[in-house]
Amino acid sequence: MSLNLDIVGSTSEPVERSWTSTDSLLYALGAGAGSLAADYELPFTTENSIDVPQQVLPTYAAILGQGGHSRTSIGDFDPAMLLHGEQGVELLGPIPAEGSVRTTATVTGIYDKGSGALVVTESTSIGVDSGQPLFRTTNALFIRGEGGFGGDRGPSDGPAPIPDLRPDRMVTYATRADQALLYRLSGDRNPLHSDPVFAKRAGFDRPILHGLCTYGVTGRALLHTLCGSDPGRFRSMHGRFSRPTYPGDVLTVSMWIEDDTALFRTVSQRGETVIDNGVLLFG
Repeated sequence: MSLNLDIVGSTSEPVERSWTSTDSLLYALGAGAGSLAADYELPFTTENSIDVPQQVLPTYAAILGQGGHSRTSIGDFDPAMLLHGEQGVELLGPIPAEGSVRTTATVTGIYDKGSGALVVTESTSIGVDSGQPLFRTTNALFIRGEGGFGGDRGPSDGPAPIPDLRPDRMVTYATRADQALLYRLSGDRNPLHSDPVFAKRAGFDRPILHGLCTYGVTGRALLHTLCGSDPGRFRSMHGRFSRPTYPGDVLTVSMWIEDDTALFRTVSQRGETVIDNGVLLFG
């Protein structure tokens, strides 16, 4: 097992990805949207409701912006040891219900965290029709067991710590027992989230929920609570995955708000923090 440290600083060839109106709806359902009692979710879960134009959850950018360097180009490692470490999205406008983007990704660092390696990439996705950037993403993958190679531990400065104060807002969403099976239809078919045998090989007693699914559920809470359900007000979101979640978990998102910035944290019903150091910029 080894990592290709020479890939740091390299930029991939553009990768084109297209999506349909149905893909956008499926992503929203995978991120837990869909209560017919919540009129504010109709734009994200239907395309033919009267006087309700279809819209797209901003966190879909984390899926649409994937591409570029392949897993094998990063190195030779056991895929069961791969976990999502951090995720960020920056929206330059609302995502269209259907469209195509070309994405280029740059590996900005491979950091030695001792127990594992953190591989960080930054991507820009340009609309095929417009030729203009639609969104940017930052992605950090933690590969367990691949640390200890004597490399840089990475930047010491991180997001602002969550204040030791009562949250300004709190929202709780329950996930479904089949949430991972639904979410995987948006493209992430990693068996860690569906195959009990593979999950046990990775060190979990059962399949875990995708980190990006938890990210999408959290993004819904931020969108509806702080942006008035308007994707045009959702500017950027960054968070660190600190513990795994499981299908059926109940997730509470706490928010500390100052002007156009909110710090957030997501906690499961077990009291475990599953997304930490979260920062949302909104308008």
